Amino acid sequence: MSDDLKTKRILVIEDEYFIASDLARALVTAGAEVVGPAGDLATGLRLADSEEIDAAILDVNLDGAMSYPIADRLSQAQVPHLFLTGYDGWSLPATYRNIPCLPKPFAMPRLLALVGRLCGQQAQA
Repeated sequence: MSDDLKTKRILVIEDEYFIASDLARALVTAGAEVVGPAGDLATGLRLADSEEIDAAILDVNLDGAMSYPIADRLSQAQVPHLFLTGYDGWSLPATYRNIPCLPKPFAMPRLLALVGRLCGQQAQA
């Protein structure tokens, strides 16, 4: 396994409890520190603004509220992030189509590899 996630702080924004729990467990097992998880827009924005993070995983739809404002804050802060979504990638607004996107359901090894690549790119920047 790659060491790309060792000591990295990963923000998890996901409103489905079991998915958030699985994500947190997998990230911790990979050596990362989880910030959150948070399941709503307000908490996600607060964490994005107040915590030191290396990358983020954002569910697109947080119980009817879109996570785009969190993505905007992360982009402004140059924090790499990805979307998890039950929607097709083409349904995202054009502004967000350049952000990596994994469809639900997803394979955890694939997600961890993608987050690791995001952290690796951040370290090279």
